[in-house]
Amino acid sequence: MDDSATPSAHRRRPQPLSAIPAARLAGVKIVLSDIDDTLTSDGRMTAAVYAALERLRDAGLLVIPVTGRPAGWCDMIARFWPVDAVIGENGSFYYRYDHGAKRLIRRYRQSEAERAENREKLAAIRDQVLAEVPGVAVAADQFCRDTDLAIDFCEDVPPVPRAAVDRVVEIFRSRGAEAKISSIHVNGWFGDHDKLTTSLLVAEELFGLSREALGDCAVYLGDSPNDAPMFAGIPLSIGVANVVDFLAELDSPPRYVTEGRSGAGFVEFAARLCAARG
Repeated sequence: MDDSATPSAHRRRPQPLSAIPAARLAGVKIVLSDIDDTLTSDGRMTAAVYAALERLRDAGLLVIPVTGRPAGWCDMIARFWPVDAVIGENGSFYYRYDHGAKRLIRRYRQSEAERAENREKLAAIRDQVLAEVPGVAVAADQFCRDTDLAIDFCEDVPPVPRAAVDRVVEIFRSRGAEAKISSIHVNGWFGDHDKLTTSLLVAEELFGLSREALGDCAVYLGDSPNDAPMFAGIPLSIGVANVVDFLAELDSPPRYVTEGRSGAGFVEFAARLCAARG
């Protein structure tokens, strides 16, 4: 992996997208990407982004969204988007739709019994958060979540102070749960999985790739603190421009950054990748 770096190098300010050698981009075979504020802009996916996803698939690349969004959304994404699989709820599962067999394949990191037990513990955390942190709310998409609890701090509620977001994280962690901050939610869950560990599982189970092999042929795009495991674990990591809003919170920021924010940054990346591949 010719662009591997030391931990101290990870903390340097990202280089512009134009600094990636064309030969490095030409070797990319798998595109992993966050969704919110990476593929979307102001909560919506533009036609240009969807067309970019299709263009990448048509070019023979594997495309896999890696998101904190819920199981219900991921069911739809796996079936209808131009993708090869989708990782959801921050690594709690992956879904893949077999178009030949017309069957959705669901792979969870925990058993149904574990998930049921964890949902009860998350309900107690929900009640504490709502009692102690004014202004936040359970995310509107919670009804179709299977393994985690999402607390909305700016998507469908007025933005709350950063101290309130940090308090939500503290409550999750005080009860033994993991918690990650995205651009819109605090997501909490029980278990040692995250976006990176399940990306590695997908690479091995679906495509027969080791961690090193995935690092050699994959790129990851993201925008916020919950993307940190991917920025650290995927050598060719890219932030769309709005990632600069979170650089102070990222021990492992992306190595490169686009000029465009959110979906425009993804379109910019896709065009450069396709050009490098000829």
